Amino acid sequence: MRQLWTSFRTRLIVGAVIWIIAGLAVSGFLLSELFKAHVTQQFDDELHGHAAELAALIELTPDGKLVLHRRLSDPRFLPKDSGFYWRVEARSGQSITSPSLAGRDLPLPGPFPPSGAERHVFVDGPSGQLRLVERSVATPNGPPLRLGIGVDQRLLDEVLGRFNWTLFLSLTIVASGLIAAAMLQVWFGLRPLTRMRHALSAVRMGRASRLPEDLPSEVRPLAIDLNALLEGNQEMLRRARTQAGNLAHALKTPLAILTDEAERMRASGQVEAADVITLQCERMRRQIDYQIARARAAALKRAPGVAADVRATLDPIVAALSRLYARRDVSFAVTYEADPIVAVDGQDLSEILGNVLDNAGKWASSRTEVVVRRRGDVAEIVVDDDGPGLPPESYEHVFGLGERLDERTPGHGLGLSIVRDLVGLYEGRVMLDAAALGGLRVILIFPAATA
Repeated sequence: MRQLWTSFRTRLIVGAVIWIIAGLAVSGFLLSELFKAHVTQQFDDELHGHAAELAALIELTPDGKLVLHRRLSDPRFLPKDSGFYWRVEARSGQSITSPSLAGRDLPLPGPFPPSGAERHVFVDGPSGQLRLVERSVATPNGPPLRLGIGVDQRLLDEVLGRFNWTLFLSLTIVASGLIAAAMLQVWFGLRPLTRMRHALSAVRMGRASRLPEDLPSEVRPLAIDLNALLEGNQEMLRRARTQAGNLAHALKTPLAILTDEAERMRASGQVEAADVITLQCERMRRQIDYQIARARAAALKRAPGVAADVRATLDPIVAALSRLYARRDVSFAVTYEADPIVAVDGQDLSEILGNVLDNAGKWASSRTEVVVRRRGDVAEIVVDDDGPGLPPESYEHVFGLGERLDERTPGHGLGLSIVRDLVGLYEGRVMLDAAALGGLRVILIFPAATA
């Protein structure tokens, strides 16, 4: 959940959704209340009009009877339980009611209101709660009358309910449209950042050397600064590689001269001294190769664009070693369960795989197998041979600089030491185990380049 809130897109969309929903909810509440006030006022005005019409039509005869000259103009006062009712009552208790009451009583609570007075009350009618207007009407030749005219509250509630439901549906549709528009706006507005992210991935994986600069004005300065940083890093790496190559050449040339002098001494009979010089020169050469490879990898491991295709690197090595060890009838078989791209410099990956496969070819009796697979965020390369293998207690020993378990096998004891250091510099791992073929298994684990 915490990672969700680190996204600009999520924050903008959630913020827009909250404001849209809150704004429409407040608007809906205000519209509902305004409509309720309007409809209620309309119902009350209608009741006042009916009350005025009823007052004009009712008459108290000299003998004390209530007479209605004609029916009210609104036909809703006629059907039974229509929700529209009226009643006129004299002080004597005599009353007359609307046909919709069908002989039932319509209570008029409280005493007679003062002459000309009007009040609004709620009473229990025959079909539910009534919204009632009660008023006192003076007669020309007799005591005043009071009349009550009302309408079922459910009729008002039904009108309000239909309006609120329609309002809710309308606001929901509007909210959905606004949220969709906000999401589209956020997507369109942040699209340059997405493009920059893809461009950075391309740089990191080595498919591009710089970022595009045809971006909006708010993002273009960042792209320009990043390109300047990338160019500075590339220039620094070029200088570092050149200096490392110059240093190696400067040291190896005197070593070659010393080795040649040792051979001359051996030819002149100074064998013991020649052997000492040759041994020391070989140790110096080994250290130079080791430290140069390590320094180059250390400079490259954090550089952008450092990535290598395992298949493209491995296939040429396997082809070369297959020809080299064909005279011993050693075959190499490669199985690709995936085609990963690893965050390793291509030259260093070639050196790592070359050392491991060359070591497997030297010790294999007839077969070496390589399996390449992807496990989550890492790529795994497993190299098996059918040679004599190693006892588990010797696994750590072979990683020592210059260590060799069998002096009869050609080599300088530098391969696995360089392998572990180079793999470690790229935040990978090297593990040894017993192979299913009977020999040694070397497991190389590299971080996969993120697309």
